[in-house]
Amino acid sequence: MSCKLVIVEGLPGSGKSTHAKWVQELLMEKGIDARLFAEGNLDHPADYDGVACFEQDEYNNLLLEYPSSNEIIEERTIKQGQYRLIPYRKMLEENGSDLPAELMKEIFQKDIYELPFEKHVQIVTDKWIRFAEAAHQGAVTYVFECCFIQNPMTIGLVKYDTPQWDIFNYILKLEATIKDLNPLVIYVNQNDVKASFEKAVQDRPQEWSEGFIDYYTNQGFGLTEGLSGLEGTIEVLRQRKKLELHVFSLLNMNKALLDNSQLDSERSKQELRGILEEIVWK
Repeated sequence: MSCKLVIVEGLPGSGKSTHAKWVQELLMEKGIDARLFAEGNLDHPADYDGVACFEQDEYNNLLLEYPSSNEIIEERTIKQGQYRLIPYRKMLEENGSDLPAELMKEIFQKDIYELPFEKHVQIVTDKWIRFAEAAHQGAVTYVFECCFIQNPMTIGLVKYDTPQWDIFNYILKLEATIKDLNPLVIYVNQNDVKASFEKAVQDRPQEWSEGFIDYYTNQGFGLTEGLSGLEGTIEVLRQRKKLELHVFSLLNMNKALLDNSQLDSERSKQELRGILEEIVWK
């Protein structure tokens, strides 16, 4: 059975974005139609980024409250069962100057990654099911960066400090949805969490690191443990890595742990090539 999904996971600064790009390149070298969906892609086929979820009555109230924006909202609303999904980040990109700030603030509060954990799991899992059904019928091999383990761990641990087995069950539920795609998950590991995150902080804009530290320490596990600042964020990341490696060990699918501690690009790319040769085009 051909592999139709490769997922690259890892902590910030581990090199997962680079490795995901290499996966796509290596697959394409073999003539495989490989499509990469990086973290933050607003058109992700299995996950949501910048999308809000409203119940029908909540959606009706939103339209009543902001009648001047109804046309823009209704044009972009996606009906999904009992829910109305609003891709507000796309809406902002296309019509930002025409949208009241109060409206966007109200919509953001219903972001799918701001919903209660159980509701979030239901909505995201449903999308993974639809993705898997469509991907199974096609000839494309998808390459996903981080959304399979990282995103459930982020909302479960970092945002809500949800019991560990609830987070694990969420990820295992996603695993069940994609089994027919013969998936491969590659976890890019670096031994020194502190060094890799500090490098990410140095390499990225200050706005990114400030937002990341605030998100990781002012809610969920970080808040429960009384953690703060850069050092507190690193402690949350250490806990996240511990849980991610544990759930990685539970996965009953093709998987590979790739050590990128030395930041040796040539060595890592060759190891990645070996993984793909063994699993994807064996």
